[in-house]
Amino acid sequence: MESTVKFPRPDAEGFFRTMMNRVNDYFRENGVKKTGNWQMYLKTVIMIMAYVLPFVLVLLQVFPDWAAIVLYSIMAFGKTGIGLAVMHDANHGSYSSNKRVNELMARSMEIIGGSSFTWNIQHNIMHHSFTNIYGLDEDIDDKPFLRLSPHGKHKSYHRFQHIYAMVLYSMATLSWLLFKDFKQLFHYNRSGMTEKSGGKPTSETFRMIVSKGLYVFCLLVLPMLLGVAWWAVIIGFFVMHLITGFLITTVFQLAHVVEGPNHFEPEPSGTMENTWAIHQLITTANFACKSKFITWFTGGLNHQIEHHLFPSICHIHYRRISRIVRETAAEYGLPYYEHTKMGRALISHLGVLRQFGQPA
Repeated sequence: MESTVKFPRPDAEGFFRTMMNRVNDYFRENGVKKTGNWQMYLKTVIMIMAYVLPFVLVLLQVFPDWAAIVLYSIMAFGKTGIGLAVMHDANHGSYSSNKRVNELMARSMEIIGGSSFTWNIQHNIMHHSFTNIYGLDEDIDDKPFLRLSPHGKHKSYHRFQHIYAMVLYSMATLSWLLFKDFKQLFHYNRSGMTEKSGGKPTSETFRMIVSKGLYVFCLLVLPMLLGVAWWAVIIGFFVMHLITGFLITTVFQLAHVVEGPNHFEPEPSGTMENTWAIHQLITTANFACKSKFITWFTGGLNHQIEHHLFPSICHIHYRRISRIVRETAAEYGLPYYEHTKMGRALISHLGVLRQFGQPA
């Protein structure tokens, strides 16, 4: 279907061309590269250390067994930071101007239990190309017990989804680890997406099995072999995933499934109503953009509008270019959806879930 859905190429009003020129002028006039710098590299070190050092303490058993649960919980924040603020940019090619560095840092997805290959197809290709278009954007596909699009199939239990959604979000990374990545890769192998994306079905399947096997062995089996109490390891491992799943999934949901952004189905003609850039504006929202900590920790994913319009620009620049994007959108009479606080965005998300949970 994706090959039959297109966006109008002519930018009659010149919105995207004007905005691109202004953003390019910003980087040129300030002598700044669009990719990462020392701030990005320092953040990478911090996130990896927050993930690795607590685990080393678990293995060394310098604290009582019950402390392993606390240490795994701390690992969750490093794990989340790697996913949001390191892997994400690298997979978009915006982490570094060096392609090999981007490829290496994109593989950090594997050390947190995911798959950089399936992420690239689902997120970079499908989600960024067909944002909030039901049937093409896998982020809003019908999920077990969740209806994330007004065009999705309605079930009676969806009327309670705003109550139980957060529990399901917490299980997201466990699902990636044990089920979702395998299901996606099987689908991509059969549909030809794997080869179109530069991979080979057999090698990608083998790589996924090995990487996930090593992940489970290192984080779950190895500590028990070294003498850490089995109950502390299992509880800690699951708590780590519950925290990570909740944080990562919530951040992404606040960008598109909130009040403001629109949802679409493919047009019968095959051509969408708006150009790609305008489509990104009307399907995406920012949140808590004034919070330096949220911007830092989430890898700039609270600036989703800037990210969707300029995915090849490193997130450390989003705060600066957001003024250009906001002013240009206002100049052309286009929306710029934004929630000033993360709490307000979360309330808005739950409200939309409640709305989508009602029969059409």
